[in-house]
Amino acid sequence: MLAALVLAAPALASERHPTLSELEPELVCPSCKTTLDLSTAPIAESMRAFIRRRIAAGDTKSEIKRRLVADFGPGVLATPPRSGFDLLAWLVPLGGALAAVAVVGVAAWRWSLGRPRREPAADPSSNGRAPLEPELERRLEEELARFDA
Repeated sequence: MLAALVLAAPALASERHPTLSELEPELVCPSCKTTLDLSTAPIAESMRAFIRRRIAAGDTKSEIKRRLVADFGPGVLATPPRSGFDLLAWLVPLGGALAAVAVVGVAAWRWSLGRPRREPAADPSSNGRAPLEPELERRLEEELARFDA
């Protein structure tokens, strides 16, 4: 819980005392459809001036965003809200990623079940080969003895 408080402190400070550089990547220019930090359009300059005035007036990040959404519509936000129908924009990619991980996991599990398993060789000199049956080994020894003679 202490770690959560420590990590949340900078986020709360950013909410209460935002800077222009924090807000620019989170907002989109209505005319060129790029984030404010990349836009040089006149409307983007007007939005920056508005943001500077609102920061000087002591508005929070949420208040500034709410005013811009009221003026320009929800398309001014770089990321969709995490509520209502817009929540799907966050959940669908997450669901797709989880489904892909599940499919790959099941495929790997089924592939590993279909592979023939080799019994480990008792003798290290056998190089992974299974030992011969006693009768076959006896006949092999007889044949090799015939060639040695």
